[in-house]
Amino acid sequence: MTIYVALLRGINLVSTNRIAMPALRSLFADLGHADVRTHLQTGNVIFTAPRVKASDLEKRIAADLGVKTTVLLRTAGQMAKIVTANPFAGGSADPARLLVTFLSDKPGSDRAASLDGLAAASEAVAVVGQEAYLHCPNGYGRSKLSNANLEKRLGVAATTRTWKVVTTLHELMSG
Repeated sequence: MTIYVALLRGINLVSTNRIAMPALRSLFADLGHADVRTHLQTGNVIFTAPRVKASDLEKRIAADLGVKTTVLLRTAGQMAKIVTANPFAGGSADPARLLVTFLSDKPGSDRAASLDGLAAASEAVAVVGQEAYLHCPNGYGRSKLSNANLEKRLGVAATTRTWKVVTTLHELMSG
């Protein structure tokens, strides 16, 4: 059995795409997944399964809960690598200003390079594999490194989490 986190894109934002976490946990359990837990209200589902496809989860969420969303999956091993690969963590950067954007596919180097002009002078972005690491010292809400802009520039689906959420998910998956 593999430990996964399903990261749902764009749910429970203001009043759109509302999903109750008990209903989401029930859906994952009904699919035969074990040890199903959610973290926060933003669509982070930790579970164990022998094998799972994001597209199958997306179809069931749409059919059963009436919400069309993109699901990105990462294993516990992948999350451990994501945490250790952050080029901005551990330095002088405020951890509260760090984020990770999870990508559906690894973008080409030409697309990744297109982010250089998007970041403000005080900001930093680095694409490593299927993640984009962000440092937004003036706040993510003021940055042009938004999820929508990254999706457009990189040509992939994406969902963004704060560094605190990423490290907490990693801890929950590890322990």
